[in-house]
Amino acid sequence: MAAVLLLIFAVVWVGARGLLARGHLERAVADVSTLRSQLGGADTTAAQRTAQHLEDEAASARSLTGDPVWSAAQHVPFFGTNLRAVRQISVVVDDIATGAVSPVAGAVGGLSTESFAPKGGKVDLEPLVKAQPAVAQAVTTLQRADRDVQAIDTSDTLSPVTSAVNQLRNAVLSASQQVATADRFVQIAPAMLGHDGERDYVLLFQNNAELRAGGGIPGAVALLRVRDGSIALENQAAGSTFGPYAKSVLPLDAGTSSLYGEITGRYMQDVTLTPRFDVSAKLAQAMWQQKFGQRVDGVLAMDPVTLSYLLRATGPVQLPTGDTLTSDNAVPLLLSEVYAKYPDPAVQDLFFASAAKAVFDKVASGSFDAREFIGALTQGTDEGRLRLWSADKDEQEQIAGTPLAGELPTASSETRQFGVYLNDGTASKMDYYLAKTVSVGSSVCRADGRPTSVVEVTLKNTAPADAGTSLPEYVTGGGFAGTEPGKVKTLVAVYAPAESIYLGSSQDGKQVGVQTVMDGDHPVAQLQTLLAPGQSTTFRVAFLGDADHARAGVEALSTPGVQQTKTEALSFDCATPIPN
Repeated sequence: MAAVLLLIFAVVWVGARGLLARGHLERAVADVSTLRSQLGGADTTAAQRTAQHLEDEAASARSLTGDPVWSAAQHVPFFGTNLRAVRQISVVVDDIATGAVSPVAGAVGGLSTESFAPKGGKVDLEPLVKAQPAVAQAVTTLQRADRDVQAIDTSDTLSPVTSAVNQLRNAVLSASQQVATADRFVQIAPAMLGHDGERDYVLLFQNNAELRAGGGIPGAVALLRVRDGSIALENQAAGSTFGPYAKSVLPLDAGTSSLYGEITGRYMQDVTLTPRFDVSAKLAQAMWQQKFGQRVDGVLAMDPVTLSYLLRATGPVQLPTGDTLTSDNAVPLLLSEVYAKYPDPAVQDLFFASAAKAVFDKVASGSFDAREFIGALTQGTDEGRLRLWSADKDEQEQIAGTPLAGELPTASSETRQFGVYLNDGTASKMDYYLAKTVSVGSSVCRADGRPTSVVEVTLKNTAPADAGTSLPEYVTGGGFAGTEPGKVKTLVAVYAPAESIYLGSSQDGKQVGVQTVMDGDHPVAQLQTLLAPGQSTTFRVAFLGDADHARAGVEALSTPGVQQTKTEALSFDCATPIPN
């Protein structure tokens, strides 16, 4: 009888504590949602209170599932598996609360979006420096939590427990990735913004009206000088004044030379012919040193579209020409209207330089909406319009793997990336009128399980029918490079992940010969298109992938043009992976 009573007591005890633990865990989950909202809204005081409440709830759940009765019950067949999983969930949540959430919430007490607005001409870097240890600790905690939650055995757990474990796994993975990104930023930002001494960067203004694989032709170049959070734009020069050099300023590898030619390293305006920004940046650094005798600490690239995003934060700026630059008119004015308004290329260069300086001066003064400013930088980075390279090896390792790095496509168990890169062949500004759509799809069409992937690129010349005569000669190129005015010549390079195998290509439903080259470990198929106003063409390329990544999703990176390209899903028949 005593044994029965003891069993009943144990069941009631564990059940009651389980219900209480469940309540604490549910409130902890609610706190996470609240915390994200508060941190997103820069309400750091409220975020610290919520973090403390989250820590209390998590600690209670851990305590309720850690007494001797619960520990003994974990060995009971069937029910024990569920109790053990709930205990493991409680431990993981408590570890995250104490080792990640609370330290980070405490560290961001001195940080908000307004913290990144210069005051007295400089950004206060000390809050970032102080946050470094807490964010680094959070990364370690979340990495350990990810391993622990992945190790929870759910093979025999009840559906609600299994669901809770899966939700926790997804949440921990997402948080781990986000905090790792934040850690990279807080670890390198202070030094790169001059906390430890003055830094100089070459700033490339890329013109999307004349495309380069990395974005656009570097039409204007400047020196960005930072010292202890203060930022100044100095020593501006036209990209055309760098080169031509007798030979490439740095040795080029075989893939770059074959695909884009030695001119990649002989003209500043051509350093972004390659989509590999680290290569472009090193070439730009070397050219700046040859011209000015100064070795810079890094290279930053941006385009007028990003400038238009920044204008949402700064508001309109007045230019010395009398023009008013706004977020709405920046792109058409800088990439199209300027050529009709100021036909002299030298005046155009001055116009671009004055526009960039006006925006940077307003940013340096702190006269902008900080939240909009951060949003503008984030959008520009996500769209591939903002790139950064550091000459410091350790800093560059932190940048690597982020959207800022401008790297070639990668493959993992989750995602296989392809690249679609465009280079202007018209020697003009006609790419303002070039529309592009990109689609990518994948299917397993072979018995060995290796996936076949197809990338489809459609280009269209949207210029007016009379573009050859109605547009300025500087825009059409005037036939200078052998292209009839009004037409658009484009080199299209499609990259596959490393270790892929090129299968074949078609253009407008017909098989087509292309240049096939290896850029490092990446197979590349490149062809040239020529489009009259209103004309379009569709190019398809097929690659064979690795069986280990057969179930991974597919996506495409793409040269950012005047309009942002959204990758679409592509379906194809395995019998004809390159349809006629």
